[in-house]
Amino acid sequence: MRVVFFGTPEFAVPSLRALVGEGFDVAAVVTQPDAPQGRSRSQLVPPAVKVAAAAEDLTVLQPASPTDGDFLTRLRNLRPDIGVVVAYGHILKPELLQIPERGMVNVHPSLLPGLRGAAPIEWAIIRGFETTGVTIMQLDAGMDSGPILHQIPHRVDADVTAGDLGAHLAEMGAQALVETLAMMAQSDPPPKPVPQNESRATFAPKLTRELARIDWSKDAVTIGRLIRGLDPRPGAWTELDGVEIKLFSPRVKAGSGAPGKLLSADGSLTIAAGDGAIEVFEVQPAGKARMSTDDWQRGARLAPGGGGGEGGRRFT
Repeated sequence: MRVVFFGTPEFAVPSLRALVGEGFDVAAVVTQPDAPQGRSRSQLVPPAVKVAAAAEDLTVLQPASPTDGDFLTRLRNLRPDIGVVVAYGHILKPELLQIPERGMVNVHPSLLPGLRGAAPIEWAIIRGFETTGVTIMQLDAGMDSGPILHQIPHRVDADVTAGDLGAHLAEMGAQALVETLAMMAQSDPPPKPVPQNESRATFAPKLTRELARIDWSKDAVTIGRLIRGLDPRPGAWTELDGVEIKLFSPRVKAGSGAPGKLLSADGSLTIAAGDGAIEVFEVQPAGKARMSTDDWQRGARLAPGGGGGEGGRRFT
């Protein structure tokens, strides 16, 4: 089966490697252009998929837009049997979807129709889901609305971060993708996709800076989910003495005080929530690297807390 692969971030790399490892003919890899980074924006950094494709000596295409006429012509000339899309970063138009003879399939990290959209991994944790998974669907012109070919469920551990969950779902997605393409290649007739139940659709919208700000009036369980759901990126943030700081590695514990009050600073930080408290073990002050709370406390000159708390200091 001749495949054209569309993908950009690290999440897509296991699927690309699985296709190569299972002997599929990957005619080309389509990914986003190299991204400028650094203070001057002069350094161009290639996407993770481009790096992985180069290691496999695969042809890489990086159109500024997948609607570009020259790109579409080149894609047609490759005569792919099927297209595979894994976190490419663009919604593909019908003109492109129709180029592969057998259409295009997508690896999506949720159990559709639940959590359609840009951030299903993060929202599964933020909303306290006990189960998520991966879905292989036939792409259509909508947003994650195509019929389903294959699904594998996965239990969401109570203390998992978005980074860890994403890495696990990426491997599961690669497995599900290979299984699906094998069924499509070997079955006669091929498996028939099952339409999604639109009445059960939920959405996982793009993460915003305002969403990432911690509201200390909420209960500690909810705040803990937010911190874990935004770890490692973009990071849940708050302010102390007017300085922005991101919090990581939370643990829910008993405690009381005005929401946001710093209850103790003794190796870890304990902060009062609307109900209960959050103990955190890692932080990232604005403009600095992520570090342990112990290291940060020494630099910030936070005295160890004790019964009376930190003299009224509050996170806002």
